[in-house]
Amino acid sequence: MSRFGTSRLVPSVHELAKQSIVEVPEQFLRPNQDATHVINTDSLPQVPVIDLGKLLGEDATELEKLDLACKEWGFFQIINHGVNTSLIEKVKIGIKEFLSLPVEEKKKFWQTPNDMEGFGQMFVVSDDQKLEWADLFLITTLPLDERNPRLFPSIFQPFRDNLEIYCSEVQKLCFTIISQMEKALKIESNEVTELFNHITQAMRWNLYPPCPQPENVIGLNPHSDVGALTILLQANEIEGLQIRKDGQWIPVQPLPNAFVINIGDMLEIVTNGIYRSIEHRATVNSEKERISIAAFHRPHVNTILSPRPSLVTPERPASFKSIAVGEYLKAYFSRKLEGKSCLDVMRLENDGV
Repeated sequence: MSRFGTSRLVPSVHELAKQSIVEVPEQFLRPNQDATHVINTDSLPQVPVIDLGKLLGEDATELEKLDLACKEWGFFQIINHGVNTSLIEKVKIGIKEFLSLPVEEKKKFWQTPNDMEGFGQMFVVSDDQKLEWADLFLITTLPLDERNPRLFPSIFQPFRDNLEIYCSEVQKLCFTIISQMEKALKIESNEVTELFNHITQAMRWNLYPPCPQPENVIGLNPHSDVGALTILLQANEIEGLQIRKDGQWIPVQPLPNAFVINIGDMLEIVTNGIYRSIEHRATVNSEKERISIAAFHRPHVNTILSPRPSLVTPERPASFKSIAVGEYLKAYFSRKLEGKSCLDVMRLENDGV
């Protein structure tokens, strides 16, 4: 991961929050951002829920629901996904324990000046930059030969073994979902999935501590994800994820035993903008910490990203330039996390989206 960029080292927000501070340090304050607290959630639309069991049973109505979710939302929750509930609970417990390690133990896993994997923050490109109210742990999980030898082998047992199985199961789920998207798009079989014969998976474990001024900080800046498909698991029942739709921020209310799925920039490119990556952010609250587990999936670094031929027509010409996965990653990780600014550079002039 370090070959695609680095991030400046920052202090632990988790340790700062333990000090029972009353006022947030200046480097975290953002008083002029969009309101993070949504007044009336009852009147807002909810992220679609997709039943994978029905999809695999070739339910045409469910496939249409998936298609609409990808076109209109870029986000959905998936139920009946087939990943073992007991395994999920073990992973949640392991990640909570890992993120709660004493700071001396965490130092073994901290980011270095040359490597953004480990504990810290990402996209910090200058000393005067505003920081996020969060600690994260970033790690490449699959394939095995891309793992950081400093990190994965040092994770304690039995969490490490449970995580190993979880990584594999979630990667299979990713491929299954993309296969269903291919059906929904009504294109040649394997035209999209052939790009994912060698999936790379990275995970980001997010810890958002409680904050005395939650309305004046942000847990994670508004952005779209760099990869193809993100599979998010909530480790506790605290809300915080919000997506931008029709000019407003909509909270995602996670269902029990469901994953939140979102489309990343790379899938928007290969579907020629039909399926869209959507801006989202993480907010924090004053009372409870929130923990989430994001698994990011993308094609191999040498794969060329470009709109699939079946999805380029006279009525819908190509919306994006072609670019190698590795080059897109370098561009994405070399800048601040800011909306869809990286993907916007890839758009061709004829794109009206």
